Amino acid sequence: MKSFKIFVVEDDPFFGESLKYHLKLNPDFEVFLFKTGKECLDNLFQNPGIICLDFGLPDTTGDVLLKKIQQINNKIPIIIISGQEEIEVAVDFLKSGAKDYIVKNTHTKELLWNSIIKIRENLSLIEEVEELKEKLEQKFSFENTILGQSDAIKVVFNKINKSLSTNINVSINGETGTGKEIAAKAIHYNSDRRNKPFVALNMAAIPKELVESEFFGHEKGAFTGADQRSAGKFEQADGGTIFLDEIAELDLNLQSKLLRVLQEREVTRLGGKSVIKFNARLITATHKDLKEEVRKGTFREDLYYRITGLPIELPPLRERGHDILLLAKHFCDLFTKENKLKNITISKEAKEKLLKYKFPGNIRELKSIIDLACVMCENNEISVDDLTFESINAADFFLSEDKTLKEFTAEIILYYLKKNNEDVLKTARQLDIGKSTIYNLIQSSQTKK
Repeated sequence: MKSFKIFVVEDDPFFGESLKYHLKLNPDFEVFLFKTGKECLDNLFQNPGIICLDFGLPDTTGDVLLKKIQQINNKIPIIIISGQEEIEVAVDFLKSGAKDYIVKNTHTKELLWNSIIKIRENLSLIEEVEELKEKLEQKFSFENTILGQSDAIKVVFNKINKSLSTNINVSINGETGTGKEIAAKAIHYNSDRRNKPFVALNMAAIPKELVESEFFGHEKGAFTGADQRSAGKFEQADGGTIFLDEIAELDLNLQSKLLRVLQEREVTRLGGKSVIKFNARLITATHKDLKEEVRKGTFREDLYYRITGLPIELPPLRERGHDILLLAKHFCDLFTKENKLKNITISKEAKEKLLKYKFPGNIRELKSIIDLACVMCENNEISVDDLTFESINAADFFLSEDKTLKEFTAEIILYYLKKNNEDVLKTARQLDIGKSTIYNLIQSSQTKK
């Protein structure tokens, strides 16, 4: 642990030096001895961790000096050391903000030591909590979570900023992999609810028969396997935010129950009778068009209007221009840091290839591509050949880039040629084209290389 400054304000030279010697037995303690209140006040700029203050001093009294110190810096813990044993005096000091009151006797050194250790531990915990809060706020700041400078993403920033001033419900829509949960966390951790829970629930990942228990909780014995009481997600999110991802996957029957919960702001655990009030902000997300789901009859219209609130549309990565390169660099730096590698750069040709690709899997796909490229690259630079685009189906593969009809034709021929192990005759028959077309294409490709 770092050096810890302690001020001892004591006018008795022998007793003061004795306390100083005893405390300095801890190598982490840096102890300063002052004989007057004025000396103590003149040295407060050194920001002591604790002040041990004698009740009676030549130029002032302990209660007066306590108030003066608090006026200058009310965060410094103060321990009063006094020859007075009256309970009323000790109580008055504690009420005034002193952290401890120790009577001068044969046990003073031991009691003071223990008191300082406890106060220091509490201070360390407070500092740790503050550091964690600061890191959390930095982690979920817009700049660190939703990287980008494109006009499309600036619209998202604007919507998120507007959502922070109220508790309006937020509905996030976007293709798979566009970062819907990240956007939801950015809203929560930049709002007044940041110190309360963020509870996420994916509708597509929970069996239908368990959703109600996850939502509302259950009492012991409510159903087979319910061997103890369990709080539901709405109850857990009280004071904070509940994020319901893939809301379009919610069963129609449960949609009506969810609607009632959102209207009444209360839940009843399965198997229970007590009504539990909650105050949680609702953020929902889906990759589907909820209006279309309402038209098809798979989503309740009244629930749609209840949850929509402030709609935020996350743009697909292909519409974000050079944000692709910003994100690629971010994922590259992140991978090298996590794996303790040397700095890896992306070549100009590789950047051009990234900008041409349409990323059907969006940001999630980009991260996967960059992670693999970092592993495969040579000389700490990602080249064109290190970028592997693995689309789920052929349609995505061929439509992933902007090309002319001639370029698409060549791409299709080369695709089937590779699939047929470079068998020209088989490929020509399969595509119903002449062999010369394929030979010319191969020759053209080799010339370009």
